[in-house]
Amino acid sequence: MTSAERREQLIEIARTLFAERGFEGTSIEEVASRAEVSKPIVYEHFGGKEGLYAVVVDREVRQLLDMMRSALTAGHPRDLLEQAALALLDYIEQSSEGFRILVRDSPLGSESGSFVSIIGDVASRVEYILEEEFRNRGFDAQYAPLYAQMLVGMVGTAGQWWLEARSPSKDEVGAHLVNLAWYGLSGIHKDPELRTRP
Repeated sequence: MTSAERREQLIEIARTLFAERGFEGTSIEEVASRAEVSKPIVYEHFGGKEGLYAVVVDREVRQLLDMMRSALTAGHPRDLLEQAALALLDYIEQSSEGFRILVRDSPLGSESGSFVSIIGDVASRVEYILEEEFRNRGFDAQYAPLYAQMLVGMVGTAGQWWLEARSPSKDEVGAHLVNLAWYGLSGIHKDPELRTRP
């Protein structure tokens, strides 16, 4: 096995273990054992568990964001919302292990790769769409980033649930997500107020 092939083997083994057990539950010893190599081989390639985890997470983040970027092609905001929701559900369906890794807590001290940071990145990429729509409707565009976070978070949380449930179908989940988000947005007030606060 070449060095590049060994590296890929170690990444795939670690990906499976991180998905099953999370960062804390995975050990370099087990990665090495499953690959039938010594621990120093794993350290030579990645420097340690944190380095290996970072490579696995980086690949998953790139795959998810690439799917999101290529999916967002429509001009109408409702269609863009649908495409974003379905892109996330497609990723969950095609890369369940990867999604499991992304929704678990990242190791202490890690500033990237956590589901929260990924959701934040996706939201920042779509907030300009909301800003334009808010302006067109006479709303204060300063709140567009907040709405982008809420919408993307809603889709992400529903995706976490669907990862395990897998019913109803992906298209049904997507349709219901878009239904709630789009029609909820279409009925928002310019100056919302809380009703239960004096």
